[in-house]
Amino acid sequence: MKKKLHYGWIVVGVTFLALLVTAGIRSTPGILMVPLEAEFGWSRDVVSVALSINLVLYGLTGPFVAAFMDRYGIKRMMIIALSLLATGIALTTVMTSAWQLNLLWGVVVGLGTGSMASVLGAMVANRWFVEHRGLVVGLLTASAATGQLLFLPLLAQLSESASWRATAWTAALAALLLIPLVAFLMRERPQDIGLLPYGAAEEEPEPVKPKGNLLLQPLLALREASRSGAFWLLAGTFFFCGFSTNGLIGTHLIPACIEHGIPVVTAAGLLALMGLFDLVGTTISGWLSDRWDNRWLLFWYYGLRGLSLVFLPLALKAGGMWLFLFVVFYGLDWIATVPPTVRLTADIFGKERVGMIYGWIAAAHQLGAAAAAYEAGLLHTWFHGYTLPFVLSGIVCVFAAVMALRIRKPHMTRGRSI
Repeated sequence: MKKKLHYGWIVVGVTFLALLVTAGIRSTPGILMVPLEAEFGWSRDVVSVALSINLVLYGLTGPFVAAFMDRYGIKRMMIIALSLLATGIALTTVMTSAWQLNLLWGVVVGLGTGSMASVLGAMVANRWFVEHRGLVVGLLTASAATGQLLFLPLLAQLSESASWRATAWTAALAALLLIPLVAFLMRERPQDIGLLPYGAAEEEPEPVKPKGNLLLQPLLALREASRSGAFWLLAGTFFFCGFSTNGLIGTHLIPACIEHGIPVVTAAGLLALMGLFDLVGTTISGWLSDRWDNRWLLFWYYGLRGLSLVFLPLALKAGGMWLFLFVVFYGLDWIATVPPTVRLTADIFGKERVGMIYGWIAAAHQLGAAAAAYEAGLLHTWFHGYTLPFVLSGIVCVFAAVMALRIRKPHMTRGRSI
């Protein structure tokens, strides 16, 4: 008799698609930056302000959304987030000034993507799985790479052949079409449909829903977590992670390629190819996080990423095989840091608290991303190139690698108050 598919894998599939679409939407600013500058006469740093607001809200929304998901349900919050994305992106097609870009792409889309951030993947993995939890986190994290792989070449081609508005309408439609799928297939917890989490030997106690002010609960969780040195090290390394990934490469690689004579569609293809390798690297990282010391995994991920970013300016000048080597090497490492970071957070602070506490750690990631998005745009305006921002990010990655080894192992924090 065939073993029945555990419903947790269906939840993972729906979550994967939702995160995939969100990742595709988050990747579009790199395509839109140059067309917006051309149509409205905005400078690179003006456009970067909206992207920085987007990234800050993407991060800061996470812990509060985790509290709302605990009380009102993951499905309801996903539908609200997708509705925000569809509305905000569609309205950007009629904007006429920079403040509208800041409001729509910065605030509205930032809140929407923040509600569908990596906190969602961490909560789904920890609610539905005991076995293969790291692997599931890796798969859901890798959906960001797959989103780029599927969306970027299409959106870039639309921007070239039609207009940037066609790109925006396509992204809005993708978010809108996903709402019915979430409404019909998403479930909150295995207990709701008479199941145990995958790999659980016995029924777990019913989780207590958060009480009191939902805006206050994440702040109380932050106050408790901030008493732990491990929290600050996890948040600090993740700040540098954001500083060296979506804030820098996700936002500025395509404009940097264009400046080196690489067409926008080709540049988008390179970023998409990077996403393909990240799909492999992050999934393997999730598998490794179930088996190896996660601190050492982070050490190697950050150290190797730093070396690749220092090499990037040379690769852009040389082009060809050298740029392809960067894409492969950096792509395998892009967000491979997420599964070890989620695993350490759950092991140290408990899986029922992972949503809000990891939400704050992810907020640090997005603060780093926002800083890099604006810093790279500003330095580009000052120095007319991207060499300094890329090398600076490589240096901070090496610092993050050293910080990772200072994180306390779970058994060293067990029994202590956080």
